[in-house]
Amino acid sequence: MSHFVLITLHLFAAIAFVGTVFFEVMILGSVRKAVGREGMRPVEIAIGVRARQLMPFVILVLYCAGIGMAWQYRADLAHPFSSSFATLLTLKILLAISVLAHFITAVTLAARGRMRARQSHIIHLSVFCHVVLIVFLAKAMFYVT
Repeated sequence: MSHFVLITLHLFAAIAFVGTVFFEVMILGSVRKAVGREGMRPVEIAIGVRARQLMPFVILVLYCAGIGMAWQYRADLAHPFSSSFATLLTLKILLAISVLAHFITAVTLAARGRMRARQSHIIHLSVFCHVVLIVFLAKAMFYVT
């Protein structure tokens, strides 16, 4: 698959994923305080249902395209400290793996009925910080020398 197709798929999936995380952390957090727990419950349930339908597909596209792009840089990744590009790309990939681990943990906890509000909040904040760093690294890889 061409690099253009991979990067386009990766970018659209990243927009969907990062946008969802941004919305949940930066917008819903404030709305929750204004509306209260009882008012937010039906909204959170509806968002959760839609997210469980959409996010697995988004994540599949995001990671498959990311792996396809990383494959094109496998020579750089074989020596992660040989250049700033290779180091930043390696760090970006490690953060992406951590985000996937967070996602799998959240899905597993929710499926077992063990996800609590506090855990969900911590996972969302952690993923938010991860994706902000990933977006920064995606740009920095091509400018930091």
